[in-house]
Amino acid sequence: MNQKILETLEFDKVKERFRPFLTTAQGNLELDALYPVAEEGRLRALFAEMTEMAELFIASPQFAIGETRDISTVVARLAVEGQLNIDEFLALKRVLEVSKSLKDTYDNLENVTLDQLSRLFENIAVFPQLQGSLQAINDGGFVESFASPELSRIRRSIQEGENQIRQVLQDILKKQGDMLVETMIVNRNGRNVLPVKNTYRNRIPGIVHDISASGTTVYIEPRAVVTLNEAITNARADERHEIYRILTELSNLVRPHHQAFKNNAWLIGHLDLVRAKHLFARTHQATVPKLSKERAIQLLNVRHPLLENPVPNDLHFGKDLTAILITGPNTGGKTIMLKTLGLAQLMAQSGLPILADSGSRVGIFRQIFADIGDEQSIEQSLSTFSSHMTNIIRILADVTEEDLVLFDELGAGTDPQEGAALAMAILEDLRLRMIKTMATTHYPELKAYGINTAYAENASMAFDTETLSPTYRFLQGVPGRSNAFDIARRLGLSDVIVKEAQAQSQGDSDVNTIIEKLESQTTETQRRLERIREVEQENLKFNRALKKLYQEFSREKDNELAKARAEAQELVELALTESEQILKNLHDQAKLKPHQIIEAKAQLKKLVPEEVRLAQNKVLKKAKKSRAAKVGDDIVVLAYGQRGTLTKELKDGRFEAQVGLIKMTLKKDEFDLVKKDADLQPMAKPINVVKRSHTKGPSARLDLRGKRYEEAVQELDEFIDQALLNNLAQVDIVHGIGTGVIREAVTKYLRANKHVKSFGYAPQNAGGSGCTIAIFK
Repeated sequence: MNQKILETLEFDKVKERFRPFLTTAQGNLELDALYPVAEEGRLRALFAEMTEMAELFIASPQFAIGETRDISTVVARLAVEGQLNIDEFLALKRVLEVSKSLKDTYDNLENVTLDQLSRLFENIAVFPQLQGSLQAINDGGFVESFASPELSRIRRSIQEGENQIRQVLQDILKKQGDMLVETMIVNRNGRNVLPVKNTYRNRIPGIVHDISASGTTVYIEPRAVVTLNEAITNARADERHEIYRILTELSNLVRPHHQAFKNNAWLIGHLDLVRAKHLFARTHQATVPKLSKERAIQLLNVRHPLLENPVPNDLHFGKDLTAILITGPNTGGKTIMLKTLGLAQLMAQSGLPILADSGSRVGIFRQIFADIGDEQSIEQSLSTFSSHMTNIIRILADVTEEDLVLFDELGAGTDPQEGAALAMAILEDLRLRMIKTMATTHYPELKAYGINTAYAENASMAFDTETLSPTYRFLQGVPGRSNAFDIARRLGLSDVIVKEAQAQSQGDSDVNTIIEKLESQTTETQRRLERIREVEQENLKFNRALKKLYQEFSREKDNELAKARAEAQELVELALTESEQILKNLHDQAKLKPHQIIEAKAQLKKLVPEEVRLAQNKVLKKAKKSRAAKVGDDIVVLAYGQRGTLTKELKDGRFEAQVGLIKMTLKKDEFDLVKKDADLQPMAKPINVVKRSHTKGPSARLDLRGKRYEEAVQELDEFIDQALLNNLAQVDIVHGIGTGVIREAVTKYLRANKHVKSFGYAPQNAGGSGCTIAIFK
């Protein structure tokens, strides 16, 4: 971009408006070097950085970058094996601290996705060990005593010497205070001395360092402290030498990383500048525009960045439009509109937000040329017209279709008729070369050129005839009209004279009437457009508020899920611990009793939270109701745990079932259907089924014949326990008739067992009184 356009449009002043938002020296250097570019990829990256910075501020509203100083000389000294001084170490130390802070901020970001900025944050290098070493130099520039054992020793010796000197002087003050002008210790030439009366100067031996102007006071350093002061002086020299050695050691320590320091400084400065862009945009309602590859410009409510209270205007410079001609009287704001377009393009092509509404679009121009202002040169003996034409000729020679041209008062400074003809010829040359041009002029002849020429369009600045002042509203598509008659009438000129003048320029009057109607229609359209924009802004604010609420909700949801997972993990760990303890207790017992098994099952069930059990019951009930029972279905009798088959459905809703050799009548809630393979749904994960392995299946018959009493009772107890464990509904106990002792023992045991529902002798053909059948609950 040519330097002349930057000076003409005062681009440096625009950059200065961003400086108050910078906090680092590197950021200020980055702003100084800011320059417009014409590379699409580079501009899209810069725009993406600003957009991501806005997202970062939503996630971290307090995002800040600490103040830093320029370390370019520090890096240069390290590169040439130089030693850093304390002030340079402080500047380097601050850069390392800011680097660490930025890295921590990035690592702690949540619910925000960064792309361009991530590359910056991730390339920041942190040096915790170096930061620790540099703590030897505090922020006040003082080298701490812990920097080395030798420095600590030297300073202790200095402190001890100073204490001894104060003690000696205090003793003199007490013993020979009457010889002193004041009982106090003063300092002369860096030495602690006593203010002695001149008449007693020989009574206190020592070195005279000064005499008062009146000659009545002599400042004497007592001989007793001279030796101590000399020792302190030597110690301070040692201290300086040790500090120099420490700084040399620290310089050698940081020297290998000087390139990383340089890179960090640039990254900090660039992030600081991106942050400043965002803060500027937020403060001045600026926006990040879109880029048009076809050099189509659309600026919505664009404002001049250097004016205090600029009037916002819309500007549409489509891809098929090559020239916009702003006509009308002077002091109407034509030049401001011209500069506003140029500055909007310069800011956008420098990666800065522009003062326009969201939805604005800018082009990418190789160069922007401008002929604006009075460039009369006395030294070169050039008139205003000659100076302008010289500049225009230079522009016409260099400009291409990839450029933007801005002309202010094209053709001015010469005969109006010739000036208008030259202006049209210049505009026609640029139009045929498809070069985008915006020009201002007060020549009425150019209005017809704008109307009759393809790819050209008229524009004007609105004028308030009531207040006789410009409104600075840009009216695109409407040529400027003369307001001379209205102004003259409102200033008090006779109506007769005004009407006579209007009659002599009747043709122009008709044109002005048409232009006035166009102005009215354009103004009404703009009012409606502004209302639409207000609604759009309200929608954008609402959308931002919803986005913020959604992010807060997401954070709360994640926090609650994390808490729930932690609580669930605690429950699982507790359940595993308790279940392991229960199983261990069961394993430790050699013989398992039914009541112990039932109690253990109850304890395991208690490990499942109540709400989980309720949910399981609902699922089971729902599963039961999923298919009605019918004759032929396999079932499990809930009371006995035995399988059977439904053989008949009774009128009262009950079913007859064959369970082994027994026929039973069951209600619907007294059995469960056994699912067949076809009824089973595929599972997402296989279920691991743990089976007990036995050398043989459980027996439902026990033969106690020939056993002694104690042996028979023990076998019976073990047999009943095994039957309960295997969910047998009934068992047969063969005891024979004999003396009846074993039969009575069986009867007594079954009567006392609470799990036995009933028992009795077997049928005559199945053993009669020699066999007892027990049915479990």
